[in-house]
Amino acid sequence: MATRAPDRLAAVPPNRPVRPRRFRRHLVHQLDVKASPYAYVAPFFLLFSAFGLFPLAYTAWVSLHEWTLLRDEQPFVGLENFRTLLADDYFWNATFNTLSIGVLSTLPQLLLSIWLAHLLNRPLRAQTFFRVTLLLPNVTSVVAVVVIFSQLFGRDFGMINWMLSLFGVGGVAWTEGVLSSHVAISIMIMWRWTGYNALIFLAAMQAVPRELYEAATIDGASGLTQLRRITIPMIRPTIVFVVITSTIGAMQILAEPLLFGSYLITGGVDRQYQTLSLFIYENFTKLDFGYASAISWMMFVFIVLVAGVNYLLTRRSKGGLT
Repeated sequence: MATRAPDRLAAVPPNRPVRPRRFRRHLVHQLDVKASPYAYVAPFFLLFSAFGLFPLAYTAWVSLHEWTLLRDEQPFVGLENFRTLLADDYFWNATFNTLSIGVLSTLPQLLLSIWLAHLLNRPLRAQTFFRVTLLLPNVTSVVAVVVIFSQLFGRDFGMINWMLSLFGVGGVAWTEGVLSSHVAISIMIMWRWTGYNALIFLAAMQAVPRELYEAATIDGASGLTQLRRITIPMIRPTIVFVVITSTIGAMQILAEPLLFGSYLITGGVDRQYQTLSLFIYENFTKLDFGYASAISWMMFVFIVLVAGVNYLLTRRSKGGLT
């Protein structure tokens, strides 16, 4: 009697359908892996689009019009506001004042911040107290800072002139001269931001390997030599970052020149310390929104140029460290 061959097809188990619950878990996992990063960063881009990109684009549109609240119509004038701006002596005066104050405040601030961070990077008692103390000027109200410094730089009863008189220097009219007013405003900026930048430098210095300092100490290198040969080269990208952020901040100075002296939006009687931000504010008070928007875009161009210089310096610093 012949035996029946086993059914091979029956031996192969049929494909089991995917359970709905497992499919839902798989779908949720894929969405979490692929879509959740975009969901996390979406709030930033939404806020940036609403409060960053849209005002920037709308300001560009306004700058192409003769836009003022004194008229019902805003005619399109193209680049006429920019042509007028480039021929405006007040604009170039404000640009010069902004660059001058920026240089006078950034360079000494950079050197002083690195020196303070170098001191705090060494073993000291009450390090937390000193670090908090460095941050206090930054959290102080800028209005209070300018009011107090305006009193200190007073011509007749100011403490600065009193101290200078001890060395035989006559009373300086800090608000009337170009250089004197720039120096006074730069000192205010330095007082507010030196400690803040010092803490940034301190964070970068603490990432430098201690073995380098120990080897330099064994070789007899002094603290100043270690600062020049080890610390500064190792924190060069941070230095570039602080320089650029300080420069951009100096280009946006408004409160210090506005509240300094006689509280004039023109930056003094002869516009000796009017900055670009203050020049924009002056034109906004005149309700000339088209011209003020053109000034704002010129400031934006300056900031982009500074960012380009930052990119070049960063690439050069990376090349020097490798």
